[in-house]
Amino acid sequence: MKNSFFILKTLLVLVIGATLSLASCGKDNDFTRKNSLDVNQEHGYTNFNLDNNQYNLDNLPSEPLSDEERASILFMREEEKVARDAYINLFEKWNQPVFENISKSEATHMGAILQLIDKYDLTDPVGANGVGVFVNSNLQALYDALLPQGEMSQVEGLKVGALIEEVDIIDLQNALSTFIDNQDIKMVYENLMKGSRNHLRSFVKNLKNQGITYVPQRLSQDEFDAIIGGDFEKGN
Repeated sequence: MKNSFFILKTLLVLVIGATLSLASCGKDNDFTRKNSLDVNQEHGYTNFNLDNNQYNLDNLPSEPLSDEERASILFMREEEKVARDAYINLFEKWNQPVFENISKSEATHMGAILQLIDKYDLTDPVGANGVGVFVNSNLQALYDALLPQGEMSQVEGLKVGALIEEVDIIDLQNALSTFIDNQDIKMVYENLMKGSRNHLRSFVKNLKNQGITYVPQRLSQDEFDAIIGGDFEKGN
């Protein structure tokens, strides 16, 4: 009888252990997410709280990466760098606070993606590359085309900022709607999208203050109107 009890107890321990192990690998981990975004509610500058973001990433499971997810993470790391680097240069040119504030925000966006890169043991494409230097040839070409345009005038600089945010929104929307499956990537991308929408609102607001009505260059008019008609978005 004692042997039967011992065997039963051992089986129960094994079953419970296996159940807990499966739960830890599942997609419904039971923890309360911390707010990953710090949003300036007056101007919309949207910074990642990297400590909170790391906490969330640590508590979400590491799931297998598809080739598309892997490539997207590396691409988005440099696409956020395009924004940061362009705004750094445009602030130096025009001394407009919107460029300085959003360039600092974009640095935290880059940091959030770097946390994904580190979690999945990927090779960072940015590395020690300086301002205006990119591994991805398409992003290098985009930066090289937009910066001279933005340096033509202050208004053109603000339009370039709005265009960069439109491109970010479209690329994030495409990734989220077609191939992003992992919870942790989805969380970061959704917060990046909120940041890009907030920054688009900021650039459009600055243009409006100068009497300029911005016309969307990549988004449809309906998509653009829905974004601009909304309030600055908070994180989750």
